This record gives sequence, structure tokens and C-alpha cells, in this order.
Amino acid sequence: MEELDLLIIGAGPIGLATGIEAKKAGVSYVIVDKGCLVNSLYNYPKNMTFFSTSDLLEIGEVPFISHNPKPTRSEALEYYRRVTSSWKLNTRLYEHVEEINKNGSAFEVLTSKAKFMSKNIVLAMGYYDLPYLLNVPGEELPKVKHYYDEPHPYFDMNVIVVGSSNSAVDVALETYRKGAKQVTMVIREPEIGKTVKYWVRPDIENRIKEGSIKAYFNSNITKIEEDFVNFQTPDGPMTLANDFVLAMTGYQPNFNFLDELGVEIGTDDFRTPIYNEKTMESSVDGVYLAGVICGGLRTNTWFIENSRVHAELIVEAIRNKT
Repeated sequence: MEELDLLIIGAGPIGLATGIEAKKAGVSYVIVDKGCLVNSLYNYPKNMTFFSTSDLLEIGEVPFISHNPKPTRSEALEYYRRVTSSWKLNTRLYEHVEEINKNGSAFEVLTSKAKFMSKNIVLAMGYYDLPYLLNVPGEELPKVKHYYDEPHPYFDMNVIVVGSSNSAVDVALETYRKGAKQVTMVIREPEIGKTVKYWVRPDIENRIKEGSIKAYFNSNITKIEEDFVNFQTPDGPMTLANDFVLAMTGYQPNFNFLDELGVEIGTDDFRTPIYNEKTMESSVDGVYLAGVICGGLRTNTWFIENSRVHAELIVEAIRNKT
């Protein structure tokens, strides 16, 4: 059994940044992830471009050089591979954390491949693994997708996009422009989401206005069938011929994981975990939070650029403890 000062769960940018700070401070650590390196970024659409400039995505004093004003997904994957190699980070990928138990002053961590004793745990998990479900009959059909990769499979298909946020708008516009037969948006809100990128909003609004993309507001899907989708609109029930449902309804943190560790969750509507903002330590002694998980259901609060500092705060807190 390996004994550590710090076990980091999540090999995303913030988990990697925490590993870098631990290495700089001489703190023994390991980074464990159930998927590949920066798994959430890997699962982004292939043609995705970041909102942020490359300098805001940098970690570990490694320059991020992009050929574009805003870096692409492939550039980010290359960058974080280079960071990991440059710092020779201790990562264990495709390794599930199966159980964590407090054993005296340390945590006993059982993974799918090993067992560790660690004085501290950092939860740097993203939120891309648990999509919000529609919870309607037929959602289990293969035609229903909660993840979007690229537009090619939807050429000459009748596509329904569920949602009104950036991801839903991007999917609707891209599938429309790449030859989908008909793109229809089913949106439970009365308008396109307020957080949609300002340079994209006029595009989607004009496509809806001219009828290129059909949108049903204040509407909800009620049943998905092999060749049709039923949904409720303010004007009554409707049925549309359909080949694919792209449910871009967002994702949520793994609250079950937090509950099992005993991390206290706030009583606000966003289920924000309770933590010390100066140290990032949660309500459980020795368990720290980093990155997007700190926002609870507000997954648009923490990004790489404003949570990189969590790594420094955590490692400094651990050093002060010892």
C-alpha cells in the first residue's frame, strides 16, 4: 500500500495544476482518473473552440501557444499532454476510485487497480459524466444522445435539439449548416438562454426568425418513439418525424460521491458544497475541493482560468498543516 500526502481525484487541468503544485512543494501525490487525461475536454465536440484565450488556460508555467485567437480542443489536448510530460506528473489513468474510508488520520483509498493511504484528498472531478436526463419514455433509445461529437452523422436527418444554452445553440447551428434535413429546437424556457455567447445569439435568433431552424419555446418532450417525438407546447401537443434527439440539457457534479465522503452541501438551490475559500478544504477535515465542483449545480461559475488558483491554495494549506 502506497502512503501519500495527497491523492488527487481527476486528471483535468485543475487536477494537473494541483499535482504540479504538490511536486513543487515536495508533497507526495498521485493523480487518479477513471478516464483519459483531461477526459472532459476529450469528450467535447471535435470542432469546439474555447471561449478563453490560450494564456488563461495555462498551468505550471508552461506556455500555451495557439494558432488561433481562441484555442481549439485539439490544441488544448496537445497542450495538457505536453504539460503532463514536461512535469513528469504521477498520473494513473483509466483507474476508478471505488471506495474511500477514513482510517485514523488518513484516508484509505481503494481503486480498480491499487490501494493507497493518503493524508489528504482533493476532489478535482469535473461534471461531464452525469447529464441531466429528460426522464421521459423512450429516452433509452439509441437515437437519443446526451453527448455531441460532430455534425456528419446527422446529414439528411430530422434532428431535435433539446436545450437553450451554448451547447444546444452550437449543435443546432452546426447540424443545420452541415446538411441536416430539419433542425428543431425544443426549449422549456421562453427564450434562448441569457448566457449564450453574444456573437452567436444573433445567428440563432435570425435562423429561427427566418424558419431555417424551428424552435418551440415553453415546450417539453413527453415521449420519444422510434420514428417520432411527442412534445407539449403552449398551443397543445405535437408530434414530429424524427431520426435523432440531441439532448443538450447540461451536466451535474457527482453529488453521491460527495455524500459518501460526508462533504456538507449548502441549502441553496444550487447545492453548493461548503468549503473554506482560503484553503479550499471542505467540511470534512483533509478533503479539499478544486475546480468546477465548487459551484455545485452552477457549472458555469468555475472555469480553468479562475480556478487554477485552487491548486496553490490547497497545497499551501496542506504544507501549513504539516
